[in-house]
Amino acid sequence: MANEPLIQVKNLKKAFGNHEVLTNINLDVNAGEVVSIIGRSGSGKSTLLRNINLLETPTGGDILFHGKSILSDEEKLSTYRAKVGMVFQSFNLFNNMTVLQNVMVPQQTVLKRDAATAKAHALDLLKQVGMDPFIAAKPDQLSGGQEQRVAIARAEAMDPEVLLFDEPTSALDPEMVDDVLNTMTALAHTGLTMIIVTHEMAFAREVSDRVVFMNNGVIAEAGTPDQIFGDPQQPETKEFLKRYLNRI
Repeated sequence: MANEPLIQVKNLKKAFGNHEVLTNINLDVNAGEVVSIIGRSGSGKSTLLRNINLLETPTGGDILFHGKSILSDEEKLSTYRAKVGMVFQSFNLFNNMTVLQNVMVPQQTVLKRDAATAKAHALDLLKQVGMDPFIAAKPDQLSGGQEQRVAIARAEAMDPEVLLFDEPTSALDPEMVDDVLNTMTALAHTGLTMIIVTHEMAFAREVSDRVVFMNNGVIAEAGTPDQIFGDPQQPETKEFLKRYLNRI
């Protein structure tokens, strides 16, 4: 089917004990689409991302990748995990490795690339994110924004079909945020499928094809950036965006 979504989340539920954190989430993400997920802390945004990524196991529902359920087939599951990359709030770089090694070694161990191929790919990606002057540095010699840009290059190096971002700027000092957002904006323009949990409203408005507003574990509203930021329909969405919209 030509127009089949790349990822389909169907009636997804997640509970921790008796506490249901996600309730009947339905979300389709098309190839090449940039989807931003916004909402208050505790609304379920990061939990949704961790379920899509399968760092958490859904309590109910299903996830389809290229139209095939991945929860019921171990082989499809491993293929899916290899194709879905993730960039976290904390950068998770290997402190005992240089910047270049951080982007090379996962390619060699997981994708079985030879050193020359992995190095060439790593150098190209580090140049794209503006980190090529720092290839010999260790992570503890970098700023948080620089570390996050290396983490983005490392995730890209694995040739994902989808890249998930979990509040990638939340651990950064304000002056470092723009560098990371600019890197992500450039990445969005390459046609990579991206799902981004963010509290950066201006960024979400600028780069997204679609914006999803979550509230109390459900998708309260979803639409284009113009719809969500320009004409929100739900009272919860209006209330959440009020502070942001008053500043523009």
